[in-house]
Amino acid sequence: MGETGPRYIVLLGPPGVGKGTQAERLTERLSLPHVASGDLFRQNLKAETALGLQAKTYMDRGALVPDDITIAMVVDRLAQPDCAAGALLDGFPRTVAQAQALEDALAQQGHALETVLYIDAPADVLLARLGGRWTCRQCGAVYHLLFSPPRVAGRCDECGGELYQRADDTPETHRRRIAVYQEQTAPLVDWYKTRDLLTEIDGTLDIDGMTAALVATVEA
Repeated sequence: MGETGPRYIVLLGPPGVGKGTQAERLTERLSLPHVASGDLFRQNLKAETALGLQAKTYMDRGALVPDDITIAMVVDRLAQPDCAAGALLDGFPRTVAQAQALEDALAQQGHALETVLYIDAPADVLLARLGGRWTCRQCGAVYHLLFSPPRVAGRCDECGGELYQRADDTPETHRRRIAVYQEQTAPLVDWYKTRDLLTEIDGTLDIDGMTAALVATVEA
């Protein structure tokens, strides 16, 4: 796909596997925009777009945002000029239904996914990594004691604000998040395997090793 049209790559991985760091490195290496579903929700809500306002009606009552709204946000984002050469999709799709909808939407444009990169690691590794996360009270910047520590302990590099661990940064919360992700994503992983699109990446590698494995896959 890369030589004949836009490159669409999906990055999958459970909480704590280092997906965010790898997404930044990959988008820079491939010169593709990083399209993260969480960012799309925040942007649409902030801009009060029609899709953002629809999503808000569900979020305000604690309900899940329907797939069709999420998919519409992604399709709208992929239609922006900076995605003309493709995009790295992060956090979407999460379910087989979303994956099928993405496939259909791309097919309507005469395009298809190039590959799906699935970074995985055992639960104990994920829990150890999640436990090291600290957030700035002032600007919200996120640090990790193992992978991206602040220059001064307990202080934000960007604004000097105090770093703290969020109330939901507990082992119990992390175990639930990992379990939910695995439950939701296992069928999606199998679905992409049947389409011969999935490559599994060892999430226990260090940051540089993981980057090398990802780059080797997309540049093969």
